[in-house]
Amino acid sequence: MRTGRFCAIYWIVMRLHIREMLSSQSGEHISFHMPGHKRCGDDITELRYSDALINPTGVILRAETDIAKILGAERSFILTDGSTCGIFSMLYALKKEGVRRLAFPAACHRSVFNACRVLGIECELIGTETAYGIPLQPTPDAIARAVSNADALLLTSPDYYGFVAPMSAAAEICRTHAKVFVIDGAHGSHLHFSDMYAGKFADMWVDGVHKSLPALTQGAVVSAKSRQFSEALGEGVKTFRTTSPSYPIMASVEEAVKFPRNEAIERAAERFKREHGAVENDDWTKILIYFGRCCDLAERRLAEYNVYPEFNDKNYLMFYLSPCTKESDLKKLGALLKELPRGERVFVKGEIPIYSEGV
Repeated sequence: MRTGRFCAIYWIVMRLHIREMLSSQSGEHISFHMPGHKRCGDDITELRYSDALINPTGVILRAETDIAKILGAERSFILTDGSTCGIFSMLYALKKEGVRRLAFPAACHRSVFNACRVLGIECELIGTETAYGIPLQPTPDAIARAVSNADALLLTSPDYYGFVAPMSAAAEICRTHAKVFVIDGAHGSHLHFSDMYAGKFADMWVDGVHKSLPALTQGAVVSAKSRQFSEALGEGVKTFRTTSPSYPIMASVEEAVKFPRNEAIERAAERFKREHGAVENDDWTKILIYFGRCCDLAERRLAEYNVYPEFNDKNYLMFYLSPCTKESDLKKLGALLKELPRGERVFVKGEIPIYSEGV
């Protein structure tokens, strides 16, 4: 998954426990076990040498221990079912710890609503205001009002548009009123190098590692800050996580969390935003460019050059970066953007944009 100088430095600084285990078994392997393809690369099942995600004692436990140290957690759990599994596991832990009513913004991911319905948790919705067609993060005042009517708070940070929630204020509100604070950080795994990382504020949080770090699709991590919640979170993970996890996904999650920071592309992204009139948001990985009524046309023209944005909400195209984004690709995108038409904004009264993932 990594080549050149970065790869060499990476392996010296941090061992990749799951990848090392898989590589050590790359020779003859006679399979009388699942999966049915009978050993296609690293896609294996729980074997004598491979540890077991449901009750890890070997390489997976060592990988999760390293991940917890990097993310600042008491305990972290690798997920091969995406951030949705992490949301369900966190809310299970909340219910286990006595939470009956959860406050969260109306523009949260659909998994929050689904988990509340499945687990029987009541919802205290925080109204979502919009500006220029973009849903805004809730204010501290709105959070305080909602928390007064709930047992716990969930925020999304950063959101799909690249805006960070007022996590410090929210954490203080929750501490003052003895409420639990959890964060859907699905789009913020790359921020663990910064002061904007969910794990610096929340009691529990989820990282959708595959979204903004170089992990395979569905790779994620859910974490608990203290021992108080780690046991209940572990129960939640065992309840909702698959019993047939993908070893390539697990290995990629460990590698992605340990992937070195790429400050060069971070700086390039911020320059790009300034040069091309992108929305001023908080997250370098999410470049929002306004096209208004020309959004569909712009998306079609970019596709002619094999360039594909993350989403088109009919006002903006969002281009999603990661530490693996090449500066040459950014330059190509910049050249194409200069040739694309811009239209007037599309407004629908009271409408909250529907994310490509769904809300």
